[in-house]
Amino acid sequence: MTNKNFNAAIISVLLLPCVVIAQDDEVVTVEFESPLDQTVPVADEPMPDEAGAGASNTVDAEPATDDVDEETLLEEFARYRRLVGTGTLDEADIAAKRIVEMAIKIYGPRSRETASALNNLGIVQHSNKQYDAAIQNFSSAVEIIEYTEDRLNDALINPLKGLGAAQLAIGRPDQARQTFERAAHITHVNDGPHNIDQVEILESLVETYIRMGDPKSARDILDRIHIVNVKFFEQDPMGLLPTLMTRADWQHRAGYYADERITYRRTIRIIESSQGKNSPLLVEPLRRLGESFYFVDLSTAAAQQQGTVSNGEVYFKRAVRIAENAEDLDWRESARSRMALADYYNYTNSQNRARTMYTQTWNFLSSDAERIEVRDALFANPSPIREDPLPFFAGRGQIGEIPPDDLLKGKVTVTYNVTSRGTIRDLRTEVYPPEFTDMQTVVHREVRRRMFRPRFVNGKPVDADDLIFEHEFAYTQADLDALRSDQEAPE
Repeated sequence: MTNKNFNAAIISVLLLPCVVIAQDDEVVTVEFESPLDQTVPVADEPMPDEAGAGASNTVDAEPATDDVDEETLLEEFARYRRLVGTGTLDEADIAAKRIVEMAIKIYGPRSRETASALNNLGIVQHSNKQYDAAIQNFSSAVEIIEYTEDRLNDALINPLKGLGAAQLAIGRPDQARQTFERAAHITHVNDGPHNIDQVEILESLVETYIRMGDPKSARDILDRIHIVNVKFFEQDPMGLLPTLMTRADWQHRAGYYADERITYRRTIRIIESSQGKNSPLLVEPLRRLGESFYFVDLSTAAAQQQGTVSNGEVYFKRAVRIAENAEDLDWRESARSRMALADYYNYTNSQNRARTMYTQTWNFLSSDAERIEVRDALFANPSPIREDPLPFFAGRGQIGEIPPDDLLKGKVTVTYNVTSRGTIRDLRTEVYPPEFTDMQTVVHREVRRRMFRPRFVNGKPVDADDLIFEHEFAYTQADLDALRSDQEAPE
């Protein structure tokens, strides 16, 4: 077997299956997947015929020989792929380490083949949440490629993306930002500033900036992503839809709700122009557009926020109307649109309308076992209709500048009851450490203002008592010492 054939096999980088974020206890799938659903954001390269041909779904036994040659290594690589494909990650980790050893013996420690083997090992370690080990192996792969090629070679993109993801996972968004920016720069050098392959890296940068508490920079990156996508899909407006839905999701997470609404409206216009004003494709963006009006965009003038919640009703109603008349719409999406309108009525205290829509949705989901399973997941426990994000860091300064080992965990525990109308009663909060009363107040206030979809039993709303909500937060020992010192100081 030639070196070229082996390179094609070992350099193939594995993308683990995406997890579909579903609403209401993960029983409902979504049509547009969020970039956050991906486990390890590394590039996807084609599977070689040598590694994939004739592969079965069964897990092979470990090789019983110590003979090392290219054919044995390729067989072990194919076995590694099958182990990951079946979710046997512990054995895949062992296989990946064996591949690294083989590559070093055959090609030497500073070879592209060894770098690719280290990259694959880093991927499976990331999946096993062994982030420190993954960082070491991704970093080693980067150093080897820099040595054998140069600092701008496109082979660096894969390990850099894996390295950035691992850095983000251990709570170092400051390091991840530099890593992702370097990966994006390399794509610009090799493929031009508007290449579509950089989008995944830029999406990782958006997530990084959000975690760093920098929504303005996240917004700038979103604009860059949009420009690249618009240019790429210039002759295919319908092909732009998934990226627009993803863009709106990012804008929501960054708190730019006015921008989110603009994006959904553009999505709706594209569908209407191409598919008509009653297309089932309109149901999801209409529903999400309506839900965006629960939130206030602090980046816009206060006068523009008046009556925003009520503005969502027209979109909820239209989504339901289209869903009821659509023959080829998935019943789950139809149920989501009905539930969204019912939640809206409950949120705006239109109790009679809310109960009517909740009852219709209950009946709609009671026709067979599969629907009943979804119904029970939606109605078994109270569910908040709207949730504002809670702060994660209770200390001073920026969390991205603090080493993860210096961060300690605190927790606010909230006990409460939810009435059959979806309102909260008898709310009680405790915080540990007890000195963090400011965090306790923030959580208490947020939970108290929530409106819930009530619990249903036999199609009827009922009270739900002794519910518990927990919010974990981070702090440093210096923050705790400062609070104790402030409380002990004389008035």
